[in-house]
Amino acid sequence: MMLEQLSYLHGAPTARGILKAEASDFVVVEDLGFEPCGEGEHIFVRVRKTGENTAWVAGLLADAAGVNRNAVTWAGLKDRHAVTEQWFGIHLPGKGEPDLSVIQSDSIQILQAKRHNKKLRVGYLKGNHFRLRLTGLEQAEGLETRLQAIAAQGVPNYYGEQRFGRGGNNLEAAKAMFAGKRINDRNKRSLYLSAARSMLFNTIVSARIEQGLAHQLLAGDCVMLKGSHSIFSEETLTPELEARLASGDVQLTAPQWGRGRLASQGAAAEFEQGVLAAYADWCAGLEKAGLDQDRRPLLLKPEGMNWTLEEGVLTLSFFLPAGAFATSVVRELMQAEEADHGFRNPTDANSGQ
Repeated sequence: MMLEQLSYLHGAPTARGILKAEASDFVVVEDLGFEPCGEGEHIFVRVRKTGENTAWVAGLLADAAGVNRNAVTWAGLKDRHAVTEQWFGIHLPGKGEPDLSVIQSDSIQILQAKRHNKKLRVGYLKGNHFRLRLTGLEQAEGLETRLQAIAAQGVPNYYGEQRFGRGGNNLEAAKAMFAGKRINDRNKRSLYLSAARSMLFNTIVSARIEQGLAHQLLAGDCVMLKGSHSIFSEETLTPELEARLASGDVQLTAPQWGRGRLASQGAAAEFEQGVLAAYADWCAGLEKAGLDQDRRPLLLKPEGMNWTLEEGVLTLSFFLPAGAFATSVVRELMQAEEADHGFRNPTDANSGQ
């Protein structure tokens, strides 16, 4: 199921606007949630980049440090056509401090470099702070009301379109792989598996919204404790659990498919299995590939959401936790056209993988 087919939590938006008319219209500041400790065989480097993609900057850092490119890591990919601040990790055991200033330019600035005792891995972050500027607004009469609804209730926690490739080509590749096509490239294989798993998650979230179950517990629903990845399910509905859901102490979740038993049970498990019955080959393919069952929150509530709306321009800021997509917030808000800058952005500024 492609993104244009997915259900909206607040109904299909009527407002229109342009996203990323300029790189400065999409600002992302990565938040690791901790400070590098100051010692160890890794150097964490905070970089501000404009109009440059993550992998390209990582290559420049590797060359400057005199290391192999696989010695440079990052916590999360970021947009190319944007102004982003993100961390890179360089593995430098037994070596002194490299001169990283050689990569500085109008589009790349080194903001900080500090030693740390652990490798920087994908997803090794708290989240991202976003500041978006949407221009050329049309039919924006109800936008203020929709902004307030999103701030109060959140949006579907959909994976963004960049997860699926141009025209969904990552999903087509996954389908071919599940049908027996051999994919020798490990990175491509991982990309296709991720796309397939994300599509199944999106499909279940959309089905719950369509059935009016975005904020309603089913018996056996698997919920996640706020601020953690701790999950549990209760076979029967209780007033206590419903109160905890209403207060935000727990969140509804949907499965990220893989091997093992569903964390949900009863009516909730039946609902999830029913939705995915049409995707049996996809589920089997993910299980065969060795992925394990996992859960992800059904809804995404932007934190610290603020906005100004004036003269056809919306300026919007918020924080998203690791793994969430800013484009999922924008999708629920308006029909946003992304300005064409002559290249395909390889990734959304999502908050980790």
